[in-house]
Amino acid sequence: YTFDKKNIKLLTNPKFEDIVIELDKLTRTITKKDNLLIYFAGHGIWSEETNVGFWLPSDAKEINTANWFRNSTMRDYIGSIRSKHTLLIADACFSGSIFKSRKAFTNAPVAIEKVYELVSRKAMTSGSLSEVPDRSVFLEYLIKRLTDNNKPFLSSEELFYSLKTAVINNSPNIPQFGEILNTGDEGGDFIFIRKDTD
Repeated sequence: YTFDKKNIKLLTNPKFEDIVIELDKLTRTITKKDNLLIYFAGHGIWSEETNVGFWLPSDAKEINTANWFRNSTMRDYIGSIRSKHTLLIADACFSGSIFKSRKAFTNAPVAIEKVYELVSRKAMTSGSLSEVPDRSVFLEYLIKRLTDNNKPFLSSEELFYSLKTAVINNSPNIPQFGEILNTGDEGGDFIFIRKDTD
């Protein structure tokens, strides 16, 4: 796919501060001409007391939430990053809580052109408000569908629905897909573009 290696940033076992620093950079550098894909794999937790979902960075401690990363904070960042399209893919327990509260291509079908014209802020998660197994069936099928795809243009919605049933049939989880509310979504979609097209 057309992801330039110089634009890919990998955070391995990031601490809370590492995540915030990188999101701050994205807020400053991403423009309305850019598309942004954020992939998070790790541990998450849901607080029954506060009805808040968290991702747990490597420096998170069980005794307090000081370094727990709120799903709502990610939603706020996504709302402030001025990309054309942002897609969040989260493979972590309780990630489903993120949902609460010009011509772009040559030879693209009209439907792809139309969804690309509009701004989008979408999320795809491996589950809803439940625990996700350590072995990620979601990740397996995500990679398989992207690898096996031979279409030049693949929307995130089409990608999701191509793997949803397989994940449900092979794990205890029900993956989720939709707009991230109150972040500027206008009904568009993130488009995966194969390298051999343009």
